[in-house]
Amino acid sequence: MTEKSKILVIGGTGYVGKFLVEESAKTRHPTFALVRESTTSDPDKSKIIESFKSSGVTVIFGDIYNHERLVSIIKQVDVVISAVAGQQSADQVNIIAAIKEAGNIKRFLPSEFGFDTDKIHAVEPAASVFKIKTQIRRTIEAEGIPYTYAACNALATYFLRNLGQLDETTTPPRDKVVILGDGNSKAIFVKEEDVATYTIKAVDDPRTLNKLLYMSPPANILSFNELVSLWENKIGKTLERTYILEDQLLKNIEEAPMPLKFLLSICYAAFVKGDVSKIEVDASVSVEASQLYPEVKYTTVDEFLNQFV
Repeated sequence: MTEKSKILVIGGTGYVGKFLVEESAKTRHPTFALVRESTTSDPDKSKIIESFKSSGVTVIFGDIYNHERLVSIIKQVDVVISAVAGQQSADQVNIIAAIKEAGNIKRFLPSEFGFDTDKIHAVEPAASVFKIKTQIRRTIEAEGIPYTYAACNALATYFLRNLGQLDETTTPPRDKVVILGDGNSKAIFVKEEDVATYTIKAVDDPRTLNKLLYMSPPANILSFNELVSLWENKIGKTLERTYILEDQLLKNIEEAPMPLKFLLSICYAAFVKGDVSKIEVDASVSVEASQLYPEVKYTTVDEFLNQFV
């Protein structure tokens, strides 16, 4: 049995990062989490850090802006996974520079964990964020750094906890529902824990080297209308449906304040254009996670919604 790679997760206390750290530790990879010292002042983040330590994770305080320290940290590991927040996407050039200088990294996974930025057609402000992530991909390739890009599509808890409603509710609606577009375009949903499972499986897999890892579990490819019908069947009630068609949605995006503007532009690409479900796996550049790892019992959307009934 080959030795498991030492994994460094940068941004380990973030929304996706914490799942990656937990899965890496659970699967007995020597796991390191680079976190900013300022996070210790946040009670919730402090709890996450303590849970890491109790799982045997080596917590390292620092950031991606001290080049020499970052190089020294990277030299201790085999794989680097970036889970930095969107506003730090462009700053991943610092990680790339450190990996290049360290010269020992077998795999780098930049902060993707969303849509395939090379294929999705977005409007602003999401378009600019996707463009930055695409530029990071090109920089990695130009530097000759071994990589895997993890495209998990829509994070299930983030989008489904309130059935895609863009209000402050945290549970699916039981009376009225707003549907973006005509509700027929397909989107893909993956639970955060499953994203981490597929990602950590990929780090030592030669089949994912220099490939894009799509996560598109067959049972989780659903349209907005199908999601609502699924929920209606669970609660035994028909919801009043209101549709915001494409032209109106584009107008709403223009007029909305941040961060709603950004969220609407993401939803436009996912739920109205349906770009993610139209992407076909090209074996020369990509693989699909549920096909590659059929042993993973992923959480279906149907199962996910049961917790809210």
